[in-house]
Amino acid sequence: MGILDRYIAKIWLRLLILCLSGFVSLYLVIDLIEKIPRFLRAGGVAGDILQYFVWKFPEMIGRTATFSILMATLLTLGVLSRDSEIIAMRSCGVSLLRMSLPMLVLGFVASILLLLNAEFVLPHSYARTELIDRVKIKKKNELVTFKRNNIWFRSTSMILQARLFEPKTRTLSGVVVWSVDDSMNPVSRIDADTAVYREGHWLLNSATSRNFQTAAGYAPLYAQKMALDLSLKVEDLQVLDVDADNMSIRTLKEYAENLKRGGYQAYRYLTMMHTKIASPFAALIMVLLGIPFALRNSRSGGIAMGIGASIGIGFAYFVVNAVLLSYGRSGVLPPFVAAWGANVLFMLSGIWLSITVKG
Repeated sequence: MGILDRYIAKIWLRLLILCLSGFVSLYLVIDLIEKIPRFLRAGGVAGDILQYFVWKFPEMIGRTATFSILMATLLTLGVLSRDSEIIAMRSCGVSLLRMSLPMLVLGFVASILLLLNAEFVLPHSYARTELIDRVKIKKKNELVTFKRNNIWFRSTSMILQARLFEPKTRTLSGVVVWSVDDSMNPVSRIDADTAVYREGHWLLNSATSRNFQTAAGYAPLYAQKMALDLSLKVEDLQVLDVDADNMSIRTLKEYAENLKRGGYQAYRYLTMMHTKIASPFAALIMVLLGIPFALRNSRSGGIAMGIGASIGIGFAYFVVNAVLLSYGRSGVLPPFVAAWGANVLFMLSGIWLSITVKG
């Protein structure tokens, strides 16, 4: 790295730290105002409340980093333009691409760090904040939310329906299991009072089975205990948070696959999984878009333009991304397209702006 690269990188990093600190502080203040009264009403002690907000920092950084990177890029070029340093560099034969290279490299590094934060740090920190919030402050015991009633699950040849699920005892109540052929015609039916999950298998209690393919008709057969060969696991009944930032890619992928095996659509969770990968790279896209946007403007509007443009571009990205993700969750767009669509659109906009920058 040459002297020029170090100089530009130093300015960019200094402004990034300043912007990120400001946005994290603002996020923290808003969170404090919202949650402190609720924690105090629940009887939370100061130590637990402090731990909660300490573990919340990875989420705060993840949510504010992209906008901070955009503003740091625009402000960096605004400062260089204000002091006529861009003109000096271009008069010495430094191309716009060469001038922008340190910020692009740092933007890519920031994207990788955000991806690592979202995949490895954030799920753990989110689990800790949930533990403190639900158990230590609210004095609740259960950390995981499960689907409680009207359970439906479909495998290749079986369809299970249950009225109620009790997570603590791992018990389904009011169980009906249909066996079907390749044409979805019923082959047999099992009615059971309960089904208990033990050692990776479901055990039916007080089960009555009816085989529809025997010559003897539908004569019921009763069994006090009956093993059920079904791929449904207790974890499959877990209801995931709607916020993809709080789950790992692997967790979302497994949950989506379980839903598809059960005969359900998994558009929402597949979109969330792809968003988990796409969102960190928005940081690099913001650098790519911010550089030509700043260079197209005169030096007189540098810093003020940088702040205003950051707000405008950030808001536009948020709106476009939110619309595309809503289409992805509803199945209108493929999950991959919905998750990466905003990044691709804004990347192409940045490339077009770069081509139209003079010199």
